[in-house]
Amino acid sequence: MYNGSMTWAFKRQIFYVSIVLAFFLVLGFLVSYPYLNKPATCSDKKQNGTETGVDCGGSCQLACIFEVDKLSVLWARSFRVVPGRYNTVAYLENQNIDTAIYKIKYKFRFADANNIYIGKREGEVSIPPAGKFAIFESAIDMGNSVPVYTSFEFTEVPTWVKVPSEKTSELNISVEDIKLENEDTSPKLSAVIKNKSIFLVPDLNVVTILYDNLGNAISASRTYIELLKGEESVNINFTWPEAFDRKVITKEIIPMYNIFDVKLK
Repeated sequence: MYNGSMTWAFKRQIFYVSIVLAFFLVLGFLVSYPYLNKPATCSDKKQNGTETGVDCGGSCQLACIFEVDKLSVLWARSFRVVPGRYNTVAYLENQNIDTAIYKIKYKFRFADANNIYIGKREGEVSIPPAGKFAIFESAIDMGNSVPVYTSFEFTEVPTWVKVPSEKTSELNISVEDIKLENEDTSPKLSAVIKNKSIFLVPDLNVVTILYDNLGNAISASRTYIELLKGEESVNINFTWPEAFDRKVITKEIIPMYNIFDVKLK
């Protein structure tokens, strides 16, 4: 009788312990389940969901660096404005139709005819999608040195971001009525820049590059528009204090803006 009651008491203890264990197991499962089964995101530092890389590609806003073409630096040159002061341009191309860079740091370096280092100029710029563009630095003081060699490089790894299709297809900024006057004295270039879309374009830097009959760049300049409204036209002007050393044959005007800051009005 005694042994039987002990067996029954032991079984009852096991039963109660099992209930308690089961309770905590269920509770632990309910608490941990959301963490163990979180949906894939583009910021979880894992390649999951539709991603083609870690937090990039697929449905993510970031494009994977191995899926985009590298930026091409076509040339970099410095142009005298007045003795000892120069403007500098890097001319590049982005062959990616629907990806751009919000911001990336860069560096110009300058050397004289003997390849002796003169100095540098650093900055940060946004990279537009699909096409050629220019990075411009103005009023660089070279002292008595002449920058015969100008080099350009990006100083950080680019972060490529996909551009919404409505911007790449509908945003349209054109340049018309380009006129160059007083070429032999104090040159002045005028033009009309038109926004043929309904987007608002803030902080518009407009760069012009002038070329001779051989396609060599002669000079460059820049002007600024604080805001170009949808369907708006603005007159722009560029001036130089000295005449050019060669006749200008071709005039290129490049609107530069951060496509990610462009908004619908």
